Amino acid sequence: MIRYLLPENGNFYKANLHCHTTCSDGRGTPAEIKETYKEAGYSVVAYTDHDVLLPHNDLTDDTFVALNGFEFAVGEFNKPWALTKCCHLCLIALDEHNLIQPAWHRTEYLYGRNKEYRDQVQFDPTKPDYLRAYNADCVNDVIRLGKENGFFVTYNHPTWSLENYEQYSKYVGMDALEIINTGCLVEGYLEHNNAAYDDLLRQGKQIYCIAADDNHQQCPTTDPKCDRFGGYTMIKAKELTYSAIASALKNGEFYASEGPEIKTLWYDEDTKELHITTSPAARIICTTQARRTRMADLSMQGKLVSEAVFTLDELDGYARVTVMDDHGKCAYSNAFWNL
Repeated sequence: MIRYLLPENGNFYKANLHCHTTCSDGRGTPAEIKETYKEAGYSVVAYTDHDVLLPHNDLTDDTFVALNGFEFAVGEFNKPWALTKCCHLCLIALDEHNLIQPAWHRTEYLYGRNKEYRDQVQFDPTKPDYLRAYNADCVNDVIRLGKENGFFVTYNHPTWSLENYEQYSKYVGMDALEIINTGCLVEGYLEHNNAAYDDLLRQGKQIYCIAADDNHQQCPTTDPKCDRFGGYTMIKAKELTYSAIASALKNGEFYASEGPEIKTLWYDEDTKELHITTSPAARIICTTQARRTRMADLSMQGKLVSEAVFTLDELDGYARVTVMDDHGKCAYSNAFWNL
């Protein structure tokens, strides 16, 4: 029996799932973000301004889907900012009409321009103001509230956040880890989080991985500090609508990339073979839960590869694929289980 890890049918849509605008600390208006990303070939942007869930449904049309969301932040206190650990989560609404912000506080936690939008935030007035604390209980509670209230929850840029295994190993329930964060990379942080992804997977956490810009600037793409159009998520959906994109996110029908393409990915449950086709790549690597990797690599012969077949077994636990091009840019599949 064939299990399609990326849907057999549908279209790929290029998405940025972490974005800031003039509604918080970004330099582009929501409409400007739409136009610049459309010009760069994107069909989806999740608007995730800091701590304010605002509707952007007016930007959605036949060629573009604006996902509504916000970024929740909690961090340590009484330390210099440069030494402060923090945890950032993006919460993306899976229904375009879901605009009730969970974990809201009426008076605290906003700063800068997002204060101007406080009165536009919708919240449940029967719930008490949500008090934040930098610990796993608070983070896990926000993840729980997000998922219970219909949000796709991502765990963002652990390297920039100064978080390591001691912190993120205690977080449970998030939908995805940000495996690439462009904004952090251009600032010099080593924000390729494939090792952290395996840390979480080897704990038995069945989560996905995304890549995103976390863009704040509107600088030219020739600027080395340009934080746009780096890491992105390729979502395969039956159509370009909010509901279809949200369904694909919920079901893990996407991959993360900074250049290489994953064209097809499927698993033959009878032969235990994982099949993948890609854009021309220097190597295709299969990583598992065990100390067992497989790799297709013809670089010693001066050749590129564009397909591979990996035989798996139950000792592997999970499997995920990394596609690396000849410039070192990578694409990452989601992990899958039940081998």
